Amino acid sequence: MDVIHTALWVSDLERTREFYVDGLGLEENWSFTADDGVENVYIGGENAELQFKYDPEGGPAIDSGSMAHVAVGVDDTGESFERLLERAEPPVHEEPTTMADIGVRVAFVEDPDGYVVELVEALE
Repeated sequence: MDVIHTALWVSDLERTREFYVDGLGLEENWSFTADDGVENVYIGGENAELQFKYDPEGGPAIDSGSMAHVAVGVDDTGESFERLLERAEPPVHEEPTTMADIGVRVAFVEDPDGYVVELVEALE
């Protein structure tokens, strides 16, 4: 058994692509438009994907507070944090911090729809 993807509604598909693909460096793997007109874009890395659902007719209200955060592995927390802050609206964030007891450096930034993204860098 494996986790395949998590689906999130977004209000602006292009801003979401810019944040996750251009800003974070994830790859857009595939996409399709469903019969009901909802656009579905899958972005991810090697092990799992985020499915972004966008309804050009409006779709459901987005409640970013219903999810604590999405964790994404990065090579350099500080570099990724600074790059994403340029794209965060509003730039709600938690500065990079080292958690030596578990061997990671983490930071938090908010995506264009207010979903919190945790940046996780494994320390050597």
